[in-house]
Amino acid sequence: MPDHPHPPRKLRLWEALALSVGLMGPTLAMGLNGAGVAATVGKAVPLVFLFGLLGVAVVGYGFWRLTQHFHHAGSVYALAGATIGPRAGFFGGFALLGTYLAFLVCTLAATGVFAHAFLHSLGVTSTGPWAAVAIAAGLGVTALNSRDTRITARTLLIVEGIGIVAMLLLAAVVIGRTGTGSAPRHQSFDLSVFTPGAATYGAVMTATVFAFLSWAGFEACASLGEETDDPRRNIPRALAGSVVLTGVLYVLMMFVQTIGFGTDDKGVSAFAGAESALVTLSDSYVGTWFSLVVAFTAVASAFAAALSSSAAASRMVFALARDGFGPPVLTRTDPGTGAPTRALWLCGGVGITFTLVMYGVGTSAFDTYYWYATIGVLCVLVVYALAGAGVIVFTLSGRGAVPRRELPIPLIGLGYLCFVFVKQSTGLSAPYTYFPWIAAAWCLTGVAIILLAPSLARRIGTRLTSELNGDTGVGREPGPEPAADNTKVVS
Repeated sequence: MPDHPHPPRKLRLWEALALSVGLMGPTLAMGLNGAGVAATVGKAVPLVFLFGLLGVAVVGYGFWRLTQHFHHAGSVYALAGATIGPRAGFFGGFALLGTYLAFLVCTLAATGVFAHAFLHSLGVTSTGPWAAVAIAAGLGVTALNSRDTRITARTLLIVEGIGIVAMLLLAAVVIGRTGTGSAPRHQSFDLSVFTPGAATYGAVMTATVFAFLSWAGFEACASLGEETDDPRRNIPRALAGSVVLTGVLYVLMMFVQTIGFGTDDKGVSAFAGAESALVTLSDSYVGTWFSLVVAFTAVASAFAAALSSSAAASRMVFALARDGFGPPVLTRTDPGTGAPTRALWLCGGVGITFTLVMYGVGTSAFDTYYWYATIGVLCVLVVYALAGAGVIVFTLSGRGAVPRRELPIPLIGLGYLCFVFVKQSTGLSAPYTYFPWIAAAWCLTGVAIILLAPSLARRIGTRLTSELNGDTGVGREPGPEPAADNTKVVS
């Protein structure tokens, strides 16, 4: 990476947090992910999301602990490489790259879906192919990410901020009207939704798999480790903040949607069958004008998620290429902004190409969204497991002074990830039966590269040792541990 006489200003805490929040797309998750849960557990949707928050908290512990010691553009590529070894690091980085590329395709498709829905709600009947909107979004996110990273962060903050404010306004209206008896069907303020009700605890735990997917991408800010001010402090805070912020929002909005539709059989059925629950509630509780505002925030949130996916994927490509996996051209950065422009355009090209392929074979935007989201989630479960294993190894090594009494946390996290993976991989119908094999093929490709190119692992080990010791100005923050300890980890 070239030296800049005037390097770009480092990102602040809230700017790093914005990338993780943007990739999760909370406005989309709040509007789409509750209906499927309602069909499974009835009115216990808020309880499911509360348990889901606990699940993602124990999974996120590994990233939170490791980013207190290491920061790198490769996220888990460096975290696993510095704790388990360079081969594990490359495997994790390759799996995470697959995740971000899949998320990029699915969020571009989602932008097309919600843009068309918004135009239809305005009375526009001829909207053109969904792929046209997705391609325009792909070009837009690539161009925007090529500028100063702070612009990306602020765009994400504004877009998701507007969506969150709209959700909170809707929540206030629904809670107020259900509490005063003035709801459309006289729905009531009902706290029993935080109990299983007619559902069993087994059904509630199974449904947490759907809730867990709402947090996929919470670790995205770890890829900004080299661009954030005081990363050993701010990246862990951004990780924890993104999980807690979205967790509170998810639980609140699932509570609002459940009582808003009603906790009787008719209300639960309406919630489970809603294509866009928040738009439906906005129309019935506030008015058509507000439902249009909510519909527009869905378009903006999908674009923001694509923006985050592009940014995270490009950092992964940049980190891998810098350590020898990929042509050197992918390591070029903009002299003024420091953005990895060549990697950005490569990722944008991949996203647009797969979008065109899906459209060309007649796949709908909705199917494209769900198919690639499923593939991305299956890959990211492998990544999360590596981070959990990494923090266990790091704790047992004694190098990071992590208390051994915390070991049950990542162990519980690994158990929960196995549970989620099994539920996401079994009992499905085609084409969803194919997706675990596609995700496995991608991850096994990473294994094959390691086995067929052993010199790559050695080169990665050497580079990571240098980077994490700070020889290139990235990696590890000065701390009480001697640099020699880090060298031993990755050699």
